[in-house]
Amino acid sequence: MTAWTRLLRWESFLLVILIATLVVGTQVSPYFATSSNISIALAGMAPTAIVALPMTLIIITGEIDISVGSMVGLCASIMAICLEQHLPIETAMLVGVAVGALAGLFNGLIIVGFGLPSLVVTIGTLALYRGIAQILLKERGVSDFPDWYQELGFGTVAGTPVPWSILVFLVLFVGFALYLHRSHGGRAIYAIGNNKVAVEYSGINVRQKMLVIFILSGIICSVAAIIFTAYLASARSDTAIGLELPVITAVVLGGVNIFGGSGSLFGVLLALLVLAFVKNILGLIGMTPEQQDIVTGAVLVGTLVVFGGIRNLNDLRVFMRSRHL
Repeated sequence: MTAWTRLLRWESFLLVILIATLVVGTQVSPYFATSSNISIALAGMAPTAIVALPMTLIIITGEIDISVGSMVGLCASIMAICLEQHLPIETAMLVGVAVGALAGLFNGLIIVGFGLPSLVVTIGTLALYRGIAQILLKERGVSDFPDWYQELGFGTVAGTPVPWSILVFLVLFVGFALYLHRSHGGRAIYAIGNNKVAVEYSGINVRQKMLVIFILSGIICSVAAIIFTAYLASARSDTAIGLELPVITAVVLGGVNIFGGSGSLFGVLLALLVLAFVKNILGLIGMTPEQQDIVTGAVLVGTLVVFGGIRNLNDLRVFMRSRHL
């Protein structure tokens, strides 16, 4: 069975789980299937979904970025400082994007330039970026955002329950999907995750490609910061704290191999929807956010165990075949 065949089966399984989740939701509460509740669930999913796009590329290459939540918080804090200095919101947004790009560049330069493990580096920058945000804003929050800006967070497209934030995600999703699944660059990303040394010998500049991916992660985190602050109508230094957990959970649950080399954005999309509606159902039955985090963490660990078991089983099959040759 090829990796793509296994992935297709996993995505089919996720589709069944999504349908089952929707059915359970309608049984749990009559409010679940209303357009307003669906809109709330999707709007709450948007920042996680947006950050999951570059995270998918990073994990497929065999790396990881634990600092995404802190980058979102840093960009949100910088935007808040700009507003406190009476700069236009458009300028604040551009500054936030620039800061996100610089944060991603810093991550990439350390990982690529020094050949250090991305897990260790981004754990360090997780603390670094959050610390900078806390120094900038301390305990205060900034909420001087214009009405049109707040519409990006919880406003809906006229006549539909679709939030503007989800429309932003869908545009980004199409761009990422076309690149990953329909371009030479996307094929190179899969190749890097399977055998980085072989890709380097083929003439592809792996370091440059990895650096670009980490910069892109920072930029997309700044977009998520815009959506987050619009949704909450405020910016604080603790904005998006812990965001890395649901992001990584969605990517891994979506079928992206945590060891790199395989996965698809369609699977990640299905996983995002499953997690969004499961979280919504848990909220409807009265679970606290902390209890919901326990469920998310359990899903992540369970998925990793399943993928680890599949990998070990495949290794055993290869070993047994080699013994029979």
